[in-house]
Amino acid sequence: MIIKVNSKNYFVYIMTNKNNKVLYIGITNNLKRRIWEHKNNIGSSFVKRYKINKLVYFEIFDDVFQAIVREKRLKKWNRDWKVKLIKNKNPNWVDLYYEI
Repeated sequence: MIIKVNSKNYFVYIMTNKNNKVLYIGITNNLKRRIWEHKNNIGSSFVKRYKINKLVYFEIFDDVFQAIVREKRLKKWNRDWKVKLIKNKNPNWVDLYYEI
């Protein structure tokens, strides 16, 4: 999957750890850089503590406000809803970082 990115794109993304036990939802305007930071333990202590380094889902937005609203909504969802969302686009929970 190749993403055509411009400087006005915003990404809401979901990451997990090796065993898919912990889900992390974030927002960024540079998905490759942000995921690289996760993979290299740069950033939040939560990501470091739970070794969250696998990108399993993302959405692209042109409007930062829409992206923020989506991120906040997803964070309020229960785990089952988030898992279903991931499985609909990425049934095998493949690390999408290597495809972007």
